[in-house]
Amino acid sequence: MADKKDKPDKAEQAAKAEQTAKSDQAAKAKREGKARQAEQKKAADEAKAAAAAPLPPEPKLPARLRLRFEQEIAPALMRELKIENKMRVPRLQKITINMALQEARDNVKILDSALEELKVITGQKPVLTRARKAISNFKLRQGMPIGVMVTLRRDRMWEFFDRLVNISLPRVRDFRGVSDKAFDGRGNYSLGLKEHTIFPELNLDKVDKVKGLTISITTTARSDFEGLTLLRALGMPMRGAAERDEAAKAAAAKPPPPPEPAPVAESPGA
Repeated sequence: MADKKDKPDKAEQAAKAEQTAKSDQAAKAKREGKARQAEQKKAADEAKAAAAAPLPPEPKLPARLRLRFEQEIAPALMRELKIENKMRVPRLQKITINMALQEARDNVKILDSALEELKVITGQKPVLTRARKAISNFKLRQGMPIGVMVTLRRDRMWEFFDRLVNISLPRVRDFRGVSDKAFDGRGNYSLGLKEHTIFPELNLDKVDKVKGLTISITTTARSDFEGLTLLRALGMPMRGAAERDEAAKAAAAKPPPPPEPAPVAESPGA
């Protein structure tokens, strides 16, 4: 009798075990499916976040003129000016570009185009300049906007000077060099341009009026001679500099005159 009762129990236990195993497998498959879905969702979220995130900025290259100054020009200036301390070598400190507009008294909107054009030329946002005092003869009131100005330092200064010397100034009509007498007595130089359209960054189709501007180059030179030597070494085409260089080279290459023969002393009996 006991054997007959045990057989159904064993069959039931086997059926329950098989059912449990199947349910465990189904639960395991369900858990694995959820895990895969979670991983896919996480990967999709990371991909969306990476796509939405801004790209890292490209490494900025240093100004080539600054590198050339530190590697080549500064040692040459030390030898030419007989300077022993390299911190004493004259160098560029800042460049100020000023654009004064007489028409701004009657048409203030011209300042908007001047701001945009000077921003394109220099790569830096300019500021408005205002009248410091009222002048009735010029119909000028105190605080009236009359121009735009921007001050460049560090790499932007070096890059602007490089473009000015090598690209913009050669585009001036009948250009024969800039004057070497526009120093202020302390090694600083000022340059006036009648047309701002010499800068190739401007789109001439969008320029409504040709404007003039003043470029002031501030240096650490202690004298005009040091400032002139610095600007010539940086490539500024000074008027008459080529002729003076050629004359100096010709004088240096010219052989010295032969010494004059010593006078022959006359004998007392002659």
